[in-house]
Amino acid sequence: MAFSDNFFKKVEKKTNVNKDTILSLAGKIQKANMNDEKVLREVIHDISQMTGREVTKEKEEKIIETVLNNKVPTNLDKYID
Repeated sequence: MAFSDNFFKKVEKKTNVNKDTILSLAGKIQKANMNDEKVLREVIHDISQMTGREVTKEKEEKIIETVLNNKVPTNLDKYID
């Protein structure tokens, strides 16, 4: 999946996380077992720390359920405005 520079600019504007950090995290995620709940919790925690946004336990559970059930949308561009 390729992302445009415009996508990264939108993400950076909303999260204050730069493109290099995003790509570094993406590389880590690609090597990780995203079917492992412990790994997913670590990734969620890392993203929360990077963005300075708290993730409630309820939201964390919903994210994990979405990932484990392969319900993650493939066109993320439309979710970043």
